Amino acid sequence: MALYLGVMSGTSLDGLDIALIEQGERLELLATHYLPMPAELRQQLLALCASGPDEIARAALAENHWASLAAEGIQQLLKKQGLQPAAIRAIGSHGQTIRHEPARGFTVQIGNPALLAELTGIAVVADFRRRDVAAGGQGAPLVPAFHETLFAHLGQRLAVLNVGGFSNLSLIEHDKPVHGFDCGPGNVLLDAWIERKRGQAYDADGAWAASGVAQTDLLNALLSDPFFVGSGPKSTGREVFNLAWLDGHLARMPHYRDEDVQATLLELTARTITESLRNAQQGTEALLVCGGGARNGALMARLDALLPDTRVTSTQAYGVDPDWVEGMAFAWLAHCCLEGIAANRPSVTAAKGLRVLGAIYPA
Repeated sequence: MALYLGVMSGTSLDGLDIALIEQGERLELLATHYLPMPAELRQQLLALCASGPDEIARAALAENHWASLAAEGIQQLLKKQGLQPAAIRAIGSHGQTIRHEPARGFTVQIGNPALLAELTGIAVVADFRRRDVAAGGQGAPLVPAFHETLFAHLGQRLAVLNVGGFSNLSLIEHDKPVHGFDCGPGNVLLDAWIERKRGQAYDADGAWAASGVAQTDLLNALLSDPFFVGSGPKSTGREVFNLAWLDGHLARMPHYRDEDVQATLLELTARTITESLRNAQQGTEALLVCGGGARNGALMARLDALLPDTRVTSTQAYGVDPDWVEGMAFAWLAHCCLEGIAANRPSVTAAKGLRVLGAIYPA
């Protein structure tokens, strides 16, 4: 038995999820902690997703801020649980992705794991994606192997859908290697559009999208992006799907009401997920949804309507809180690294083979 912490900061940039797990014969989630992303740090990280002046220094300062925030959250969680740092075998830190371009041979996550180890007194395992990219893979998504660990015992033909800033699917069938890939934008465009138009960080329960009407011409134009062709292996990020991408399409369209654009973006998320699933795995019995999208009632209803023969439900129905699946995953990835267990899946990323992922920063 060993205790691990997982720290996840996703493309939504809303905050840091910290999960404490116990890894033995089975994995158990023991405690969680959430820290909202400070507005200043969020803007710094968003700016680093595109080229700009003095970006090396800005990235170094931002990752120090990120590591300090993560350390603060870890210390708060340990205090609540009455645990000392020595009780934790390692922290699995995803860091913050600022560039993801596997076609050009690189992916960049920042988070200064050396500083995080220094501030917490706990060994840190980080930099999980680059070894897979070095082996010719996409470096993402990394969670399918963990989804397989959690749910393969159910013995069903199922899919696990994570909807964060971007959406990704893990396809799990008996006696088949897990398959998975990014589907496209999850919340990233929905969040960006409502922030621009209404000053809100996200569309709670999809209520604003539900007040609008999806526009067919705009939807078809968005769906024409080459990324949506094929079922992977493939991954994407803010380099491709961002407000500038959306603005380029809107400039060629009639004027739409703001809420209709939001409705169309929600339909884009739902359609790219469901069409990807139908193309990649026929006869899916259950779709288990995790990430922030699981809390979006309008999106969940749309997925259910588009998949009438599939049970669409949150992972909560199977005993796993949808908000903490990715935090748990990076704690588990730290365990895999320290035990020398390969945690990528070539069927997902197209890497040349199985690889042990992560770099170790001792306490």
